Amino acid sequence: MFRTILKSLAVLALLALAPAGFAQQGAPATQVTSPPAAAAPEAPAAATAQPSPAEASAASTFARPVTLQVGEFSPWSMFRHADVIVQAVMIGLAFASLVTWTIFIAKSIELAGAQRKLKSSLKKINDARSLAEAQLTLGKKTGVLSSFIGAAIHEARLSAGIATSDTGIKERAASSFAEIQRAAARRIRFGMGVLATIGATSPFVGLFGTVWGIMNSFIGISKSQTTNLAVVAPGIAEALLATAIGLVAAIPAVIIYNHFARSTKTYLELVSRASGAAARLLSRDLDRINSGVMHSRAAAE
Repeated sequence: MFRTILKSLAVLALLALAPAGFAQQGAPATQVTSPPAAAAPEAPAAATAQPSPAEASAASTFARPVTLQVGEFSPWSMFRHADVIVQAVMIGLAFASLVTWTIFIAKSIELAGAQRKLKSSLKKINDARSLAEAQLTLGKKTGVLSSFIGAAIHEARLSAGIATSDTGIKERAASSFAEIQRAAARRIRFGMGVLATIGATSPFVGLFGTVWGIMNSFIGISKSQTTNLAVVAPGIAEALLATAIGLVAAIPAVIIYNHFARSTKTYLELVSRASGAAARLLSRDLDRINSGVMHSRAAAE
């Protein structure tokens, strides 16, 4: 491509200097003063110095300046004149960019709401003394903390009357808490895999469109048998537009993915705090039950 452009510039420079060369060749013939008898033989020489009609036509064709309107190289115009494969690549990349910004808006709203709701729930149960009191404080709200407290109460109810230590109940409750945490992580990370895929593959998809467009441009050059910039430039510009759209789709996807990676880490830390709060309430209830049993035994003795 660069060699073709350099050759084109060299041809244009030579053709631009050609009229000056012809003027310099014709100037001495007009300045020569000779006797009338010698003037007749010089006429054929002057006639042979004139270029042929084909050469004059070619020179006028290549020496004519190429005038391109600005609107012809607008993105929309280049898209309309691009190859079908390049157009398909551009449409796919534009759709990927739309998906990226849709995920950004949706996940931003989801993360902000989830963090605000979880922080409010943690403040409400801060002074709760038991699981039942915490469940009563939260009411019918659905959320991660309500799931933790419900799982702890459910495990305590199932383990009632079993001759086992508190350690077994806490381990089973911790297993339930871990499942709830994994479910919350999967739910909050939904869509981030799409962002990672778009950020990793969009530049290469755009590069494929560029390679295809440049290949078609060189095919057009070989068919037209000319290296004029008016033939080379449009196809290359259309091909490079595919790479530009690929970068437009990839760069925001990578930035948004990193932003959500930090935001989800903060949210999962809040989920871990909620799990710890439910575990502490379960431990208090178990200690309270054991203390009541001990007092009952002491009173009976």
